Amino acid sequence: MFSKLRSLIFKIDPETAHNLAIKSLKFNFINNVFDENKNDNMFATTLFGKKIENPIGIAAGFDKNAEVYNSLFRLGFGFVEVGTVTPLKQYGNSKPRVFRLVEDQALINRLGFNNLGAHNISSRISSNKPTGLLGVNIGPNKDTNDRLNDYLIGLKNFYKICDYITINISSPNTESLRDFHEQSRLHELLSLIDKEKKKLNSKIPIVIKISPDILDDEVNSICKILMNFDVKAIIISNTTDKNRENLINTSKHQKGGLSGKPLESKSNKLIYNFYSLLKGKIEIIGVGGVDSGKSALNKFLSGANYIQLYTGMVYQGPNIVVKIKKELKELLINRGVKNFRDIIGKQN
Repeated sequence: MFSKLRSLIFKIDPETAHNLAIKSLKFNFINNVFDENKNDNMFATTLFGKKIENPIGIAAGFDKNAEVYNSLFRLGFGFVEVGTVTPLKQYGNSKPRVFRLVEDQALINRLGFNNLGAHNISSRISSNKPTGLLGVNIGPNKDTNDRLNDYLIGLKNFYKICDYITINISSPNTESLRDFHEQSRLHELLSLIDKEKKKLNSKIPIVIKISPDILDDEVNSICKILMNFDVKAIIISNTTDKNRENLINTSKHQKGGLSGKPLESKSNKLIYNFYSLLKGKIEIIGVGGVDSGKSALNKFLSGANYIQLYTGMVYQGPNIVVKIKKELKELLINRGVKNFRDIIGKQN
């Protein structure tokens, strides 16, 4: 059905189309998909000590306000990440702020953490129990006077009602946010998060979402800091504000973060760099260009333990998890693999 509707959907402004997708999921206008590979042992795994049916998650940015996470579980996602959530409600950047690059199978967005705020979203999650493993992605308000404290506010609002919290230091759409990749800034942030967790007597897993645009010599210092503070996972990666050279679509020069297929190779190389240094001590969630069994396979071969997607669903439709699992299963069988975990990091 999606393939028939796609040309019509793509005539609508991307942000409007996204809002319609959220409403469709919210009111169950999108039927549950048939999955012949549901509960297949080939995809079974655990995340933060909890069993999940498969390693395919939906990235933050799709369900910003935690409206449809249970509907996304019904579409087959093994885990769902909502947000990014800031302490206070904010509109984000001015419109238009989302652009489809159809020829490139990509999106550019400069949304700017538009969301309803921590109180509203935490109340929503508290009143609608997640049916699967749920993460919350947190960030600071644009006009805050204390970004460090904003992250602590996010932690305090969500640590009791989700399965993990992602610290977003990598959106290109909030000015200077990526400065937190710098060694002393990252150390300060994670030190405060660690102290707050101890105050709260919480063992909530902390995940860091990083930029794909970091330099090679930054990877080693970031790894050391993450291991020092017992960070449980790293998401590689957020959108890029680079990689425009080979794009075709006329919107390629729009300011914002680029996601989708043009990010795939860059993301995979960065995943392998981190995998080589972390040596399994921290889980890796791979993001960027995942839209098929082959692209998922390449993420795992590069060293990802799990994958997330968003742009892939824009172009492939709501049955994307079923599609990926079907294609991936065939690829794994051809390799004589019984569970996807057996190929993690085996790209050579």
